Amino acid sequence: MSFPTHRPRRLRTTPAMRRLTAEHRLSASELILPAFIREGLTEPNPIASMPGVQQHTTDSLRRAAAEAVRRGVGGIMLFGIPAVRDATGTASLDPDGVLNKAIRDVRAEVGDELVIMSDVCLDEFTDHGHCGVLDANGYVDNDATLEIYGRMAVAQAEAGAHVLGPSGMMDGQIAVIRQALEEAGHANTAVVAYAAKYASAFYGPFREAVDSQLKGDRRTYQMDAANRREALLEVELDLEEGADIVMVKPAMSYLDILADVAAMSPVPVAAYQISGEYSMIEAAAANGWIDRRAAITESVLGIKRAGANMVLTYWASELAGWLKES
Repeated sequence: MSFPTHRPRRLRTTPAMRRLTAEHRLSASELILPAFIREGLTEPNPIASMPGVQQHTTDSLRRAAAEAVRRGVGGIMLFGIPAVRDATGTASLDPDGVLNKAIRDVRAEVGDELVIMSDVCLDEFTDHGHCGVLDANGYVDNDATLEIYGRMAVAQAEAGAHVLGPSGMMDGQIAVIRQALEEAGHANTAVVAYAAKYASAFYGPFREAVDSQLKGDRRTYQMDAANRREALLEVELDLEEGADIVMVKPAMSYLDILADVAAMSPVPVAAYQISGEYSMIEAAAANGWIDRRAAITESVLGIKRAGANMVLTYWASELAGWLKES
């Protein structure tokens, strides 16, 4: 290979040429919109650390879901914030609780035109903010938590969720949820495993979004940022337990992990562009340091290039609109 015989720039000469030779493309149908609904709100509540994102009311959530459908977004991931919390997250099991009601409302609004996903985790529902119940020593009790997860999963499936997203990183959570769903007659409800979910500094704005009550951290159950091989073990275990989709979270700070998982996974791979990743780009754009639209598009394309089949991003609807324009 020698110059001038080889000039790679020939394939970059015009926008049309670059489009023709692009190795990866974004599609609205591969985007998933995370959305928060808070019990008791009469108006949507803006989240200060996530400009452009809000805690929804029932009406505004339904509108957001309908808009996502119009723009061709593939799915929506719902997170609920209850008015009352307790040590075991009791509100998570209430058929009329904030999250289960939101699932029914969104399903009534969009039917099967949007894949409705829901968060199977206790952190929003507990008064201590952890993803599971605590033992006498304040340690998250894995197996006691699993029993609640199984019941949560059935409640959310009965509310109408197409896909359940257990995000608590409890050992065995996929197996327990899959068994609970099968026994309750929900064989067609899929499970997306938060298989490689790391204890990250970039979750900060999400804590505001869900009004987290957490004191301390989640390092005894979420993965250590230093570990790469361990992610493959977590994925393999979730696959054995019946995961239909596996996820890497965060996305942008863990593209190496995402590429590793994509190379070995026999099922679709999701990645979650989390709140801190979102907020950094928004803050830089607000200061005029970067081109907002170009940075958003490039950041999501990078996640896709690393191997994600679907991307959870707070820009899902906006980005889908841009893709529709172009």
